[in-house]
Amino acid sequence: MNYNYLRYFSVLAETEHYTMAAARLGISQPSLSNAIHNLETELGGVNLFEKVGRNIRLTEQGRFYQQKVDAALQELHSASLTLRDSKISAPVVIRMGFVSGTLEGLIADEIAEYTRTNKRIRFHLTESSAENLMDMVRKEQLDMAIVDSTNRDRTLHFRFLKQRNLCVALPKNHPLANRATLRPQEIINEPQVVFNYNVGNSFQEWTTGTPTDESVLCTVTTVQSALDLVRSGVGITFIPEDCVQPRPGIRFVPLVNWHQALYMCMQYDKWLEPPVWDFLERTVSAIRNAEKV
Repeated sequence: MNYNYLRYFSVLAETEHYTMAAARLGISQPSLSNAIHNLETELGGVNLFEKVGRNIRLTEQGRFYQQKVDAALQELHSASLTLRDSKISAPVVIRMGFVSGTLEGLIADEIAEYTRTNKRIRFHLTESSAENLMDMVRKEQLDMAIVDSTNRDRTLHFRFLKQRNLCVALPKNHPLANRATLRPQEIINEPQVVFNYNVGNSFQEWTTGTPTDESVLCTVTTVQSALDLVRSGVGITFIPEDCVQPRPGIRFVPLVNWHQALYMCMQYDKWLEPPVWDFLERTVSAIRNAEKV
């Protein structure tokens, strides 16, 4: 029996409202509907809910199942707390990936806080491109990854985190270095250093409609490497505003109307240990709430 199906059912049984339940769970309504359908199929075709106008309510079988599921989930939660608080329990390793330029600030703070309050938690962090990270999640080499693109692979689930403004980093002697702002079209033909292929690729698609690699001179894996090459005059690079720090030999100019979306990527319907799932939920909530302030 799929653990997530039971958790989804419990929340939907409490709210008896697909939209509210999906919002609380952080998934789409179609994903929730599909999960409930699969659960009912696994139970032999039992109808757990029935339609009442535009709303739903639990059937008699659904009310019976809700009592059993809620009790089972509570038992699992209690067992997890017991293991978490036990001094002899083995450490829990959270395997998390991230594209370069996303670990700064809030996410690093969440990791630090979680290790302070959960003595059994250890982190294994991987910095790479979005494509590599999604492949590692797919192969169960990572529990989750923060990426800046999505794909249509049905084995993966993406939860929107935030949208970030982007800047262009130029050598200090570049003719455009003293501008207050720049439009993407003004620098599309500039030699580029790409630290995350998706940033460069989406930039070319947005400005020209036809992605090409003609202007990409170097592809690296980290912001640090990209900025070192910009300082040396190899080309320009695009970085999120929250990664901008004063550096000798480099000027940072905000880009007009161009942003980068970040997503939490995980394997669809994969069971995660409760401490891992708890960290994922806390991180997603913290990032989304910070955006509302």
